[in-house]
Amino acid sequence: MIGDDGHFTDQPIVPGADVIYRPKGNAGEYAPLATNPYRGCGHGCAYCYVPPATHIPRPTFDQGAVPRPGFMQRLERDIRRYQAAGISDGHPADQIFITFSSDPFHRGDLSLTRQSMHALKEGGMAFCTLSKGGRRALPFLPEYRRARDAYACTLTTLDDAFSQKWERNAALPGERIAVLETFHQAGIFTWVSLEPTLDAAASIAIVRETYRFVDLYKIGRANYVPTISKTIDWAAYTRDVTQACRELGARHYVKRDLQAFLPPDYDNPLRVPQYHGATA
Repeated sequence: MIGDDGHFTDQPIVPGADVIYRPKGNAGEYAPLATNPYRGCGHGCAYCYVPPATHIPRPTFDQGAVPRPGFMQRLERDIRRYQAAGISDGHPADQIFITFSSDPFHRGDLSLTRQSMHALKEGGMAFCTLSKGGRRALPFLPEYRRARDAYACTLTTLDDAFSQKWERNAALPGERIAVLETFHQAGIFTWVSLEPTLDAAASIAIVRETYRFVDLYKIGRANYVPTISKTIDWAAYTRDVTQACRELGARHYVKRDLQAFLPPDYDNPLRVPQYHGATA
């Protein structure tokens, strides 16, 4: 859950940790650990769950990302705590998700994103970013290590007009996809969040368009968009999207909200390594 100050207050793995924490619920299906350098985001996504969860009025949230007070000092202190606990230097649970409360490549000053990456790397930890920022991620490509880190983006459609309706200030789908391919070509592990699913056919089309340079899909539904949630046949969608993934050899994880529609004993591991080997 998220506290009134915009701080995700889930239980830390390491006692006393402040800004590196273990996310729970839907967020916990994305990452074992996370940190949130910012509050707010200027992408203006109509479906964003963060404003109500953080009790920030949506117009205020949509004005842009604001650095959390004292974040770097708090992050560096937490990294030392995790080092002391042995959760660094390649520990399987050390990849830190940046960020659930904003976009790491939002439309404002991104220096705190770079500082966070540097601090985690210097502390022997890995990171993963999930973004709709498109080309704003490209200057950060040299920061990613093929054997430790991951780059991901959220895709809801291939149609620009549809995206502009729901994600009015985010990079357009084609730009996000091109950046995914660039990271893939550089040897970085890439994944796509198919959540929220706003149109079932569109999500399946995304898989068919991108599977050659995406290492993993995380498939969810539209939990915070009632008008969409009530119109999609989620059982049929789960069947069709997983069939497409299997046909294309696309690795995927179906989130808990859709798992009731999977066949018994469906191979659906929660955690897979989100990095490539040094020579991959």
